[in-house]
Amino acid sequence: MQTAISEPVTSTSNAAGKYGRIKNFIDGQFTGSAATRSIPVISPLDGALLAEMPCSSAADLDAAVRSARTAFPRWSRTPIKERVQVFFRYKYLLEKNLQELAALVSEENGKTMGEAIAEIEKCIELTEFATSLPQLVTGEVLEVSKGVECRTEHAAVGVVASIVPFNFPAMVPNWTIPNALALGNCMILKPSEKVPLSVTRIALLLKEAGLPDGVLNIVNGDREIVEAICDHPGIEAVSFVGSTKIAKIVYQRSTSHFKRCLALGGAKNHLLVLPDAKPDMTAQNVAASMSGCAGQRCMAASAMVAVGDVDAIIDKICAEARKIVPGTNLGAVIDKAAKERITRYITEAEEQGAKILVDGRGATVPGKENGTYIGPTVIDQVTPDMAIAKDEVFGPVISILHVNTLDEALAIENASPYGNAASVFTQNGSYARYVIDHASAGMVGINVGVPVPREPFPFGGWNESKFGVGDITGKSSIEFWTRLKKSTVKWNPEAGTNWMS
Repeated sequence: MQTAISEPVTSTSNAAGKYGRIKNFIDGQFTGSAATRSIPVISPLDGALLAEMPCSSAADLDAAVRSARTAFPRWSRTPIKERVQVFFRYKYLLEKNLQELAALVSEENGKTMGEAIAEIEKCIELTEFATSLPQLVTGEVLEVSKGVECRTEHAAVGVVASIVPFNFPAMVPNWTIPNALALGNCMILKPSEKVPLSVTRIALLLKEAGLPDGVLNIVNGDREIVEAICDHPGIEAVSFVGSTKIAKIVYQRSTSHFKRCLALGGAKNHLLVLPDAKPDMTAQNVAASMSGCAGQRCMAASAMVAVGDVDAIIDKICAEARKIVPGTNLGAVIDKAAKERITRYITEAEEQGAKILVDGRGATVPGKENGTYIGPTVIDQVTPDMAIAKDEVFGPVISILHVNTLDEALAIENASPYGNAASVFTQNGSYARYVIDHASAGMVGINVGVPVPREPFPFGGWNESKFGVGDITGKSSIEFWTRLKKSTVKWNPEAGTNWMS
């Protein structure tokens, strides 16, 4: 696997780590970059050097775009029922190689193996949805007048780009790859510089599944490549997943060049806990939501709003949090900078008067002392003005705010500039409906800590959690990855004419 996804490690390249120097994937082949800069890829699990990732240049991107543009005419004209055969085979290969792919995700991202396996299983579900696209893009036809038909058809956009984050090295690329390619587009994929290994393995599986050369190209890099993608005249559409700060920049820069763009940003997800909530179910859901994937997911519970007296539930949440052990059932955060940033948020909240009920600072894992771990952290008596109550912390940390009424809780949720997700824990159907109607979030859960819709329902937030129209997965993604072509046809002059023909 090492030589398949990177340059072979030789006596002169041991400094490049276990997998050597990563290569770009252009026109169906791994190819070196002329980059003079590179970034080390470090495993969060133990601090080991995994690889060196080249900071590719605009020239590398040009080569990838040329490859994609060359492949596009033939691929886009291939009937969709033939295109999706690639993804039937790819789904089988994901299943066949699940353990290997999960191990790679865990190694480069820091997830537990259980979380990494779940990530690959989600990739399988996403691919399964893509195989159903022939039934969803059949278009429409109607005889609008005697002998006159109007028809709609979905046409591919062209060469598109997908810029993906570090927190789901395999799943987020599969948010875009299967749908965009099955719909006839060719893609430039830019992985996170922190986790470039998984996507190279995905590229090999797609090639094995029969994807033609040039349909998917991977260009590694950092800010320079992101900017080049936004500016490149040969790229028609850009999707992005990352922080709100960068999502805004990507959206503005891409659309200024008249590209379509869908940019997903950050989140500050609120869980509203009412006194009638089921204590055990609520505690388990809240603890799992705040600590899953080490809190590094845009659907993680970040702030819990306690409505009235729910102290008994808070006690149970703390008990559940103490069962979560770094290195056992809790993975690492992505790097030292993330660990330091999360720790600062916790310490600052404590200094401002918040009460630390469960403290994850200073966590270490025996034998992996260079890993970047933070234990689950529960912070009570947080006030809305504290940074930890407002900012996206992106770690296994939950802040608890107290209010007296459901309207006060919704006011806190609505005041957040983000709008990814919100959940309420209650056994009262009218309260649940009230939250669905009044939460300013694109995804709402009832007694669900991570309200991610399953396929074919799309993923996407509101407000500063998303910029652009449509969603990135599910049926809604069809709108982004295709253009609608309308045709009007008449063959029989003997039918006569009226104002409709």
